[in-house]
Amino acid sequence: MKLETTIIINAAIQTVWTIFSDFKKYPEWNPFVHSLNGAVEVGEQIEITLPQMNFKPRVLKYNHQDELRWRGKLGVKGIFDGEHYFQMEAMGDDQTKFIHGEHFSGLLVPFMIRQLNGSIKDGFIEMNEAFKKRSEEFYRNESA
Repeated sequence: MKLETTIIINAAIQTVWTIFSDFKKYPEWNPFVHSLNGAVEVGEQIEITLPQMNFKPRVLKYNHQDELRWRGKLGVKGIFDGEHYFQMEAMGDDQTKFIHGEHFSGLLVPFMIRQLNGSIKDGFIEMNEAFKKRSEEFYRNESA
């Protein structure tokens, strides 16, 4: 199952990436990913804290001003696995398209469809909106 959200941020991709990649400041603004710790490098394991879950996914992709992707699992692989991604696309000089999604797989996915389309999707959207607000405020102050 794929869950994907998108938002347009009225700020240059450089600014958006600066906010996004400052993981230490996530607790200040991010209502979904409360913390992201560890070396964010391909192949490395990081620690993520969400509202009701802590887990240690492995980084699959980390490209400057482009994408962060990780894969995590609940317990044993194949029970409930997720490949989470954040992508950015420049849309001119002062707009960025932010894509936030996850591919879910495993035995428990059919039993969790309601939660995935409910509170999980809501969490993605809340993060996107908070990220947009923070990025646009920073960009306005930077451009002033």
